[in-house]
Amino acid sequence: MLILRLGAMGDILHALPAVTALRMRHPEWFIGWAVEPQWRGLLAVEGAVVRGAAMPIVDQLHIVPAKEWGRRPLGAGTIGEIGQTRHELRAARYDVCVDLQGAVRSAVLGKWAHPHRLIGEEKPREWAAQYLFDERIATNGTHVIEQAVEVANAVAHEQLPITLPWLPLSEGAERFCDARLYDAQLGGFNGRPFVILNPGAGWGAKRWPTERYGELARLFAERGFGVVINCGPGEEGLAAEVNATSGNAALSLSPALDELIAMTRRSSLVIAGDTGPLHLASALGKPVVGIFGPTDPARNGPFGGGRFRVLRHPESKRDHSRRAEPEAGLLTISACEVWSAAMELLGDAC
Repeated sequence: MLILRLGAMGDILHALPAVTALRMRHPEWFIGWAVEPQWRGLLAVEGAVVRGAAMPIVDQLHIVPAKEWGRRPLGAGTIGEIGQTRHELRAARYDVCVDLQGAVRSAVLGKWAHPHRLIGEEKPREWAAQYLFDERIATNGTHVIEQAVEVANAVAHEQLPITLPWLPLSEGAERFCDARLYDAQLGGFNGRPFVILNPGAGWGAKRWPTERYGELARLFAERGFGVVINCGPGEEGLAAEVNATSGNAALSLSPALDELIAMTRRSSLVIAGDTGPLHLASALGKPVVGIFGPTDPARNGPFGGGRFRVLRHPESKRDHSRRAEPEAGLLTISACEVWSAAMELLGDAC
């Protein structure tokens, strides 16, 4: 079986419960996954080649830099890489391809593999993709995790459980956490519990103001918690603004993906908008406070058995336009509301 879900971070994490359920029920199956290079760490530790703790779900990864191909479609390197990928997918001789992305480019990858069955949703994200599928599965779930499990049910001809996904375990990332989070000389917390604040998001309309994250950082520090500000590539300025507002009460880190997984496993709570680190925390069953605006948490918010609270203004409208300014409803959510939700999850009073 080949899984087609190239990216992004949150979308892969939403696909993982369905594939984890397939792996749990059918450990003997050979499962491959086609993924963009920057997200391979969600499926395997760098260098892992055998299924185990470092690569718990898949037997083979196919690294597909589709976005890079789109930026240089006629380049000699692109043409060579496409040819190599087609050969690699076909050589694996997959019986079934399951498209959990619902895009034309993912469906085309499925065709390159020449499987007996290419399966996707009846109403994929890009409508044209359905015409490339051999089988179209009607889904009724509201959340994208439920929809992916419905597709997996149809593939396996059985009812699969919705379960927390298996994520890779990196010894190197564990050593990173030991050093950065516990060594006081490096800004660590000497064994104190810590929370993760993630001020970044995919675009400006989803970003809650940095000064409010800073107020939360100050409150947590006053309560004796360590505070990590997680910043992805290009988000260093956001982290600096948060820390300045907090009175430098937090530790700013830009971890690699395997380090972020290890760090989130050790955290007591994660607070973020609709972005990958929030979905990672939910996938790991950690308590999370989700701050939502233009995206719908019923469809792609925290989900499953973990403890979570989602804050969203009732008049916020679903809108995926890449606007630079925070959505108006998002701005109505106060630091006090988020603090109260956090304290409720942590079993304390505001």
